[in-house]
Amino acid sequence: MQGRQHRFSPVAAFVTLLAGLLIASLAHAEAPMNVDDAGTLDKGGMKLEGIWSKDDRARGGELIFGFSPVDDVELEVGAGRAHDGSARPATRFEGFGFGAKWVPYQNEKGWSLGARVDLGVTRIKDRQTPDRFSERNYALTGLASYRFENEQVLHLNLGTERIRAKGDSDTAGTWGIGYEFPLTEDLQLTAETFGAEDVRPDRAVGLRYEILPGLKVSGAIGRGNDRNFGQAGLGWEF
Repeated sequence: MQGRQHRFSPVAAFVTLLAGLLIASLAHAEAPMNVDDAGTLDKGGMKLEGIWSKDDRARGGELIFGFSPVDDVELEVGAGRAHDGSARPATRFEGFGFGAKWVPYQNEKGWSLGARVDLGVTRIKDRQTPDRFSERNYALTGLASYRFENEQVLHLNLGTERIRAKGDSDTAGTWGIGYEFPLTEDLQLTAETFGAEDVRPDRAVGLRYEILPGLKVSGAIGRGNDRNFGQAGLGWEF
């Protein structure tokens, strides 16, 4: 970003995380949502997701692979690239990450409870300076979902995140509230708000459509912290 210095207070760090788009360790919720659900793939199940996203002048894409080696556990690996066009030449990002979700208490109706841990590295190349450095991200998030009789679902996230860069580190609390409304058997409307301490919340709405069993397309738009953002995705569970 033109004329921007990299600061790593909790507020600045989390805004950087959101604008960076592709810190792969955090791209864990089922698209198009940012708020994660308390649920895992069935044992032996796998998934593959491709997501294109835009956040203000930053654009990028990421690829995520997930699988369930045992009951109630889901593991994910992800990688992505993005560039921030607000600077000339553009600042570039490359992200790699790992996530593990454990949900020991899962129900088809009522509450499901669990937690996840995420680790990620984002390499940042500011070609205007030029400056190159890496951000390391560590996040722990508690997950809760309530599934109603009418098939609507409420998701709650509460956690903490630590960011390390240039020899400094900051920690911020994170939170999210999401809701899924089935419009038809195959089409869902999603709505969510999420953020971090001392940062105004982001809000987004989206749609998820199941083309074939396990094959879904999705999209969402949102606004927060004086910027617009959005994403489009394709996911396959098998």
